[in-house]
Amino acid sequence: MSKIEKLQLALVETQLAAAQSGERIVIVLEGRDAAGKDGTIKRITEHLSIRSTRVVALPKPTERERTQWYFQRYVQHLPSAGELVIFNRSWYNRAGVEVVMGFSTEAEQAEFLRDAPDFERMLVESGIKLVKLWLDIAKDEQKQRLQERRDDPLKALKVSPIDAAAQDKWDDYSLARDTMLLRTHTPLAPWYCVRANDKKQARLAVMEHIVHHVSPADIAKHVASPDPDVLFAFEEKALSDGRLAR
Repeated sequence: MSKIEKLQLALVETQLAAAQSGERIVIVLEGRDAAGKDGTIKRITEHLSIRSTRVVALPKPTERERTQWYFQRYVQHLPSAGELVIFNRSWYNRAGVEVVMGFSTEAEQAEFLRDAPDFERMLVESGIKLVKLWLDIAKDEQKQRLQERRDDPLKALKVSPIDAAAQDKWDDYSLARDTMLLRTHTPLAPWYCVRANDKKQARLAVMEHIVHHVSPADIAKHVASPDPDVLFAFEEKALSDGRLAR
């Protein structure tokens, strides 16, 4: 059995345990465009129960949704007992693409940065296990992956008009990332960063991290800890010491 299969087995065992205990798990996957979120989610969910696992990737809000409390359309996707929900981009759209592309106002962005830690505190205090992961890649690596998307007809559904801004507005996205991590990294809902230039290493580290943070101890003890050079807890100095791409 390969390493990734052993990790997938640990996740299956974790889901069986959650079905018995009623555990509720939320994984937030954020990152730069082409950072590998889709591929990582595919490996996580490959052998999990369709009935108990949901991947949420919301489109842009409708006119009606734009009049609602910002977090409202995410709340309806939160897990019930025994369920795992993975947000492939999440409420953090407001701290990322909306900032860079001007899809929300400065007042709305300030309100989000103020309210997100309280929202997540409520989730955690309600008993939800919350895991937040930021997948980070270098500018040259992103450029190559975006070009591969455009060249591969099988990846046509991944191509987005927003892709064009990923490179042109690289510095703006870096600033938005830095602000988001600094303002929403809390003891109850910390950010973990993944250096994702190497897709395979990143996927393994993410799966190891999830097992260590949501699995019962008798499952987690058989799984190695993530390589700290690949996955690490966010800290302010990571913004300047080379661990996060500039």
